[in-house]
Amino acid sequence: MKIAILTSGILPIPAVQGGAVENLTDFYLEYNNQHRLHDITIYSVWHPDVERHPALQSTVNHYVYIKVTGLWAKLKKKWHQLTRHEEYYHYTIEFYLQEAIKDISRRSYDIILIENRPAYALKLKEVSNAKLVYHLHNEKLDSKSEKALDIYNAATCIITVSDYIKSRVLTINHYDKKTTTVYNGIDLHAFSSCNHSINRNSIGLQEDDFVMVFSGRVTAEKGIMQLIEAMTLLQDLPRIKLLVIGSSFYGNDDNENSFAKALREKAAHLSDRIIFTGFIPYAQMPNYLQIADIAVIPSVWDDPFPTTVLEALATGLPIISTRRGGIPEQVTEESAILLDTDEYFVDNLATAIRNLYQHPEKRKALGQAGLLHSKYFDKERFAKDFFKAIQTI
Repeated sequence: MKIAILTSGILPIPAVQGGAVENLTDFYLEYNNQHRLHDITIYSVWHPDVERHPALQSTVNHYVYIKVTGLWAKLKKKWHQLTRHEEYYHYTIEFYLQEAIKDISRRSYDIILIENRPAYALKLKEVSNAKLVYHLHNEKLDSKSEKALDIYNAATCIITVSDYIKSRVLTINHYDKKTTTVYNGIDLHAFSSCNHSINRNSIGLQEDDFVMVFSGRVTAEKGIMQLIEAMTLLQDLPRIKLLVIGSSFYGNDDNENSFAKALREKAAHLSDRIIFTGFIPYAQMPNYLQIADIAVIPSVWDDPFPTTVLEALATGLPIISTRRGGIPEQVTEESAILLDTDEYFVDNLATAIRNLYQHPEKRKALGQAGLLHSKYFDKERFAKDFFKAIQTI
């Protein structure tokens, strides 16, 4: 089949700037390149680092780049903003879509796959007869969405990253038969065989420290503020240290981010026990995770299916997380401690951390169970199931 892929219009493919959606896209494009299943054209925003990427040598995956930065692009985006007032998404995303549509309208595709922007369908159905497939990573389509029924009806197939996200789609049509869940995958080999280029001493930790790792976007919904508060309740255990890996948005500087500033102020009295690394390229993540004793993923929102959980499982780390969104679908009772995000959340988070600190045998059991459970979430299984879902159309 001839397939076009539309990204979220923010980060580039290949995933040279990171991004969970973009990394997953790379995985199934890599699988397609190896198995030569389909002729795929991907419409991506441009970034200078993509130009010499080996993925561009594929003969079955074709990359069409849209420049959304630079003076000329900024002028065109500004004109787009001034002349189109009633569009679905932010004007920068709509500008990307408009530029992609110019090319799509001149070609013939069997399927157009839309990554996490289902409302693209409202314009695409006017210029193409291709079947539309949505790959939903977040709560982008439910009964409360603007034009929900029109968007839902335009899809031939909807792929969700978790049953939680599927349940949101089903609020539009309880008798839905076109939505299926395909769980995300990661590069298990990368997280089980890191090169140990990072060690504790090199980032200001001691060998006998008990290191917790938080990785992901440093934003309010990820629960990092509550984790800092839990650290305050553990001041009687000075060996417990926290390694915070990430920034407010992939690759961005947090200097102007108000939440990041508030977080650093909250953590100021614990400055000798908390290390903020800022953004770390995805390829380096395994080397940072391997120096930790446990992973804490304290999401306080309905996190759809965070890859940070899968990465911790694959590294063999005991996990403390929450019963939110799709997280309970990622772990077992033997591989993680899940907490409710109620009024007692901070206290219970501190208690769970203390418990794992005091019981190395429990940490070992959780880590071993997690490592075994992680085998299901291999990127090859993900890509195979992903294309299987599409081929049922």
